[in-house]
Amino acid sequence: MLAAVYHGQKDIRVQQWRDPAPPEAHEIQLEIVRASICGTDVDEYVSGPHLVPMKAPHPASGHIGPLALGHEMVGRVAAVGAEVSGFRTGDLVVPGSGVSCGNCRLCLAGRTNLCDGYYTVGLHVDGGLAERVNVPARISRSVGDCPADVAIMAQPLAVALHAARGTGAGPGTSLAVIGLGGIGSLVVAACTARGVDTIGVDVSAGRLEVAGRLGASHLIDASDEDAAAAIRRATEGRGADVVVETSGTPQGLEAAMRAVSRGGHIRLVGLHRDPSPLDLTRLVLDEIRISTSKVHICDQDLPDALALLGEHPAIAHEAVDAVIGLEDIVPAGFQRLAAQEAAGKIVVCSGA
Repeated sequence: MLAAVYHGQKDIRVQQWRDPAPPEAHEIQLEIVRASICGTDVDEYVSGPHLVPMKAPHPASGHIGPLALGHEMVGRVAAVGAEVSGFRTGDLVVPGSGVSCGNCRLCLAGRTNLCDGYYTVGLHVDGGLAERVNVPARISRSVGDCPADVAIMAQPLAVALHAARGTGAGPGTSLAVIGLGGIGSLVVAACTARGVDTIGVDVSAGRLEVAGRLGASHLIDASDEDAAAAIRRATEGRGADVVVETSGTPQGLEAAMRAVSRGGHIRLVGLHRDPSPLDLTRLVLDEIRISTSKVHICDQDLPDALALLGEHPAIAHEAVDAVIGLEDIVPAGFQRLAAQEAAGKIVVCSGA
């Protein structure tokens, strides 16, 4: 089959790749209809490998070496494992990205995203930037009447919902999102759909425009003005009650620290690979809370994402920058995203 295979930094090859084996008892095999590129995939392309196990077997999946990327996908069921119920051949399905054991203390506490044996489809085993893939049935959900072009946003929206839920924000809360890439823009959509006054911050005019269409009430171009000062002006000098930092940059974290209100909450979603000093004195004296958000909890966030897309399908349409073919994924996908030329998600079309 054809797949976008990761071989290392700046080395993704669209090539013939191993077909998935017949699904194991707990798995379904999907023929991919739509997939999309995540910022994590781009990070692996630009400066990795960070998460793809190229030099040693992954402790949970056991995989080592090149693999087909892709953890955001929609596919039709092509085959069903012997112990799987609830799925039939031809069903349109969206899987979550993370595989958990279901039995460790964190899984039993409902925190499956922190499972002792957690691994990610498309980063630690072959994923959905390919023609076919096997995924565990228990992390998959039928999309019902939701079209593939809408359902493709379910997994990244689940990540955004998990991040937003942890803020506790509701109507009357001021919330700023710093970094309006694929997840940040969907945090805006998730929050505004629930009545939260949301401020969007980015350096890209295109991404700011997308965030505006997704409901941000204030837009701040951080390439042109001091983002923290602008957030404070938009909140009558108080600062934002909640700042969600999705950029993963030192500048974004520094702006979040200056923009958050006394007694406020900073929610870290972006992966910070550079050293990021914090003003710990201010955190203590102003009783500012910092929390973090990792991917999503499949049983809660994926159904909620599908429900929200059912209510607001425009979220998916507004979040997409381009739809491309798998054969064009490097120049039209990874290279554009790495150069920050795309204003929204790039979707890969593999079928009708």
